[in-house]
Amino acid sequence: DRTTPSVVAFKGDEIIVGKAAKRQMVTNPNTILSIKREMGKKGYYKEYNGKKYTPQEISAIILQNLKKQAEDYLGMTVTEAVITVPAYFNDAQRQATKDAGKIAGLDVKRIINEPTAAALSYGLDKNTQKEQNILVFDLGGGTFDVSILNIAEGNFQVLATAGDNVLGGDNFDDAIVEFLIRIFREEHGIDLKKNKDLTALQRLREAAEMAKKELSNVVSTVISLPFISMAADQTPLHLEYTLTRTKFNEITKNLVDRCITPLRQVLKDAKLQVSQIDQVILVGGSTRIPAIQELVTRELGNKKLNKSVNPDEAVALGAAIQGGILRGDVQDIVLLDVTPLSLGIETLGGIFTKLIDRNTTIPTSKSQIFSTAVANQSSVDINVLQGERALAKDNQLLGSFQLTGIPPAPKGVPQIEVTFDIDVNGIVSVSAKDLGTNRKHSITVSGGSGLSEEEIQKMIKDAEKNAETDKIQKERIVLRNDADNFIFQTRQTLES
Repeated sequence: DRTTPSVVAFKGDEIIVGKAAKRQMVTNPNTILSIKREMGKKGYYKEYNGKKYTPQEISAIILQNLKKQAEDYLGMTVTEAVITVPAYFNDAQRQATKDAGKIAGLDVKRIINEPTAAALSYGLDKNTQKEQNILVFDLGGGTFDVSILNIAEGNFQVLATAGDNVLGGDNFDDAIVEFLIRIFREEHGIDLKKNKDLTALQRLREAAEMAKKELSNVVSTVISLPFISMAADQTPLHLEYTLTRTKFNEITKNLVDRCITPLRQVLKDAKLQVSQIDQVILVGGSTRIPAIQELVTRELGNKKLNKSVNPDEAVALGAAIQGGILRGDVQDIVLLDVTPLSLGIETLGGIFTKLIDRNTTIPTSKSQIFSTAVANQSSVDINVLQGERALAKDNQLLGSFQLTGIPPAPKGVPQIEVTFDIDVNGIVSVSAKDLGTNRKHSITVSGGSGLSEEEIQKMIKDAEKNAETDKIQKERIVLRNDADNFIFQTRQTLES
């Protein structure tokens, strides 16, 4: 096993990382796991011994550990890195990830989406002379992503992506733990969770993870935990239970079913039928679970699943290949990622005017000319939004800034050029320029509130659900704006 769990624990003056930290995560309350779920969130920190650790700093601790492992193995200093992130990471989360790398002493050359990296690891040495649509199903320890990529002539383009950032192998472990607690309670009348026996709970969790892994290869496994607790008369109690794959499937069915909606959504967003998917690749250790493989096969019309690359290592291998591309060691491959949500600004009447559509390939840049809403307007407020609804109020505000110093002029005369730039890491910069004076103001949107994949999917579904209502409201506002402009133009004509 060459993986390092993303777990950090504080104990005395020591900071523990990886498997050692995971082994005591129940007994040690100062243990942090799945920190990437907190990346980009304002106000989150873990306090220990009077010091507050931000998500960037905790992530940096893990990166420093990996950096040291690499240096020990290579016998040389490592200074540069390619870091992968879930496909649904927004601008704030990507920027926070870059910051973590910097804190760890790494020059982050590129941030790439995990499914893109995975497809790269599978596709490098395969025959990609003909155009292919690849579905990447990535179920890891803490997050779930499913993406569709188009590969043609060495170009990797993400067509669409969906997922659930609070679904992963940890949830399957939790389900087994809860089941064993119930079994023990029914047999002995003792609730191990309510008793807060942390040592017993840690043993349960380790046994649950082991059982989950074993059930990927066998149809039943024995969970044996002697001396797990004590009876009222101080007699030692043991937990022994034969967990079958059938029972495991039963207690985790709700988790498996949560994969269905993103899987169907990504096909819809990519505008593809199941028959148009040429290859399905599995990424993440949790895809070894037979019920997950059966679900994917069933949903995708019994397509053969490609498991030729170790699912635990596919993403890391893809990142390494991307590093090779950047250094010039690997040629003839281009990665093209996409934006998960549309981006734009608020315009007159509260309308959300999109400049960059959802699933646009990045890097990208788009400009559009706007003007003032009233006569002699000396400044304009630029509200930057992401989402799919027609009205600004129904979308997510990413940031705001003001362009000032506009010379007095009738409304509609000043020419304000608004430009959105998204770099190869998915980080957004927005600028507004008065073409008359060349005055310019810009922001890099790196302090967003941080949307989860679930929230993004909700926004997309809300947009679809309210499409007709939004259309009517937008048409009313446009008609009102057109009427105001007509009255203004008529008045100007009469006065002249």
